[in-house]
Amino acid sequence: MNTDHTAEIGIIGGSGLYEMEGFEAQGEVAIETPFGKPSDAFIVGRFGERSVAFLPRHGRGHRLLPSELNFRANIWAMKSLGVKWILSVSAVGSLKEQYAPTDMVTPDQFIDRTFGRKGTFFGDGIAAHVGFAHPVCKHVRRILGEACRKSGAVIHEGGTYVCMEGPQFSTLAESNLYRSWGADLIGMTNLQEAKLAREAEICYATLAMVTDYDCWHQGHDAVTVDQVVAVLQKNASMARAILKAAVEQFPLPRDCECESALKFAIMTAPNLIPEAAKRDLAPIIGRYLK
Repeated sequence: MNTDHTAEIGIIGGSGLYEMEGFEAQGEVAIETPFGKPSDAFIVGRFGERSVAFLPRHGRGHRLLPSELNFRANIWAMKSLGVKWILSVSAVGSLKEQYAPTDMVTPDQFIDRTFGRKGTFFGDGIAAHVGFAHPVCKHVRRILGEACRKSGAVIHEGGTYVCMEGPQFSTLAESNLYRSWGADLIGMTNLQEAKLAREAEICYATLAMVTDYDCWHQGHDAVTVDQVVAVLQKNASMARAILKAAVEQFPLPRDCECESALKFAIMTAPNLIPEAAKRDLAPIIGRYLK
């Protein structure tokens, strides 16, 4: 790891997001973590007075399936760079008529429909349980909404995101089931990011770009990859404009529950935590072991 680079703000999303106007790239950082390699090297640089690190979630060239993403490595690396806030950008399907393709949503809840993914830094001799009733940072979600309005996007604030395993899209029965639960969106990536960011005491929120109506809508064809890609390409410049407007509003208050999520969460007595765990999790738990 090149420790010369640090960043306050992390952005996770498509590989072209760092091409936003005003961003000055200063280099790439390949980070090795105790959990393996992140999705790709980080592109680090400055946007005005703000330091920013970009990570292409699926690797450059979109090489990784959602189930293959090393969420722990991605978030650990963000923490090791000094990131305090993460803006996560992802494509989603809509489960409600009012969330139309090309609309933006800033969800405030998640439902987990994944299986076997690594969604915690803890275990192997150290137990911790963070609060997760409100899984996204209120401050980061607010400024994403403000940035959408400033950029002229159609924005829906709040909503429930179903995180499914994939990589296949939903069956019609599943899509209708999630609608019966009152869910608003469906995607494959953001929940583990949100869980791990909370454990790492990083403020996190999602900018969800609606690409399709999943498969429930009788007036629209079932979702296909070419449909998703076409909407993403159409929305790419808007996403960059939103991120630019959002980054301009930092720094944000750190008076949220994210900042001290681990304060009372670690159950294991410090003298019983294995030395390997103390070493591997030093960027995350170090301040509680002093």
